[in-house]
Amino acid sequence: MSYPSPPAGLATCARACAPRWRWKERVIAIAAGGVLVALLATATRLEPSSAGLGTHQQLGLPPCTVLDWFGIRCPSCGMTTSWAHIVRGHVLAAMRANAGGALLALAAAVCGPWLVGSGSAGRWLIGRPAEWLVLAAGLTVIVITLVQWTLRLSLGW
Repeated sequence: MSYPSPPAGLATCARACAPRWRWKERVIAIAAGGVLVALLATATRLEPSSAGLGTHQQLGLPPCTVLDWFGIRCPSCGMTTSWAHIVRGHVLAAMRANAGGALLALAAAVCGPWLVGSGSAGRWLIGRPAEWLVLAAGLTVIVITLVQWTLRLSLGW
């Protein structure tokens, strides 16, 4: 048994005709995307530290407590430096400073404008993020950050 094809334009209407988000959902998406874009904009104003860490001190923040107390870098040491490198296109320097931070900065560069655009449009642009993909990306950043930190501690990088 065969069924007739759907009327012309019905397939394209599925996404465009989807109900718009409620105002709260729109505000949350725009705010989340705006924060990511603001963080990237802040990174453009910072000069990456040649030491590979400590760039956050240009924001008036204190030095890393773990480094001060124990003499070793914490897992997040170098993240601000990596963002400052990423916004300048220095991907390798960003990965050396903190690979997890570099991946977060790249994700922010993609997700920030996408969230702002989606919130403004009141629907997901391109498509709704798959939950497994978001979870996999988050876990990847965590694992890479911890692996790099472990290598730094064990190999004295």
